[in-house]
Amino acid sequence: MTAWNRLDRELVRHALSARPPRLADLQRRAAVAVVLTEAPLGVEVLLIRRAMRAGDPWSGQMALPGGHYAEADGALLETARRETAEEVGVDLRHAGELLGQLDDVLPGNAAVAVSPFVFAVVPRPVPSPHGEEVDAVVWANLDALARGESRVEHELRMEQRVLRFPAFRLGEHVVWGMTYRVLLALIERVRETLNLEPLEANDPRG
Repeated sequence: MTAWNRLDRELVRHALSARPPRLADLQRRAAVAVVLTEAPLGVEVLLIRRAMRAGDPWSGQMALPGGHYAEADGALLETARRETAEEVGVDLRHAGELLGQLDDVLPGNAAVAVSPFVFAVVPRPVPSPHGEEVDAVVWANLDALARGESRVEHELRMEQRVLRFPAFRLGEHVVWGMTYRVLLALIERVRETLNLEPLEANDPRG
């Protein structure tokens, strides 16, 4: 039995409530939804591949559903819910149970603070991706991610430099950058609650 063998909502809720989320002091705000569900092989998390679009700094990357805060939202939590409905057709207002919030993350290619909200959705929804924004939906097994089996090093070539980032490989997809950090933060919070060593202490790459 592992932490992600089934969706233990109270465990995740307890892990996220152990301390308040750390919020960044930036004017530009955004939010993403970490959507968890139960599947035959354990807990899965909903990931998207962003469509190629001019002006989108995350174009073509694996991501979590979400986007920029709009005044009409009133709160970042509503931003996460609205964007998830718009991008993949999953209604978190009625079908999702909010489990908590992770620390803000700062993507390296944009001056914006992103707030991740964690939801449980059971039974597993059938996403309907919005073609202009999302061109693929992937359910990733969190138990496999938490065991570290899919951790790799992602290379990004920029001009004459090669940058390397920790990442998760999911078949043909590579999850790196902000999305990797959000998933790792969730995994580490639960491991801490269970008094387990951090995942990075058992890094199979090193």
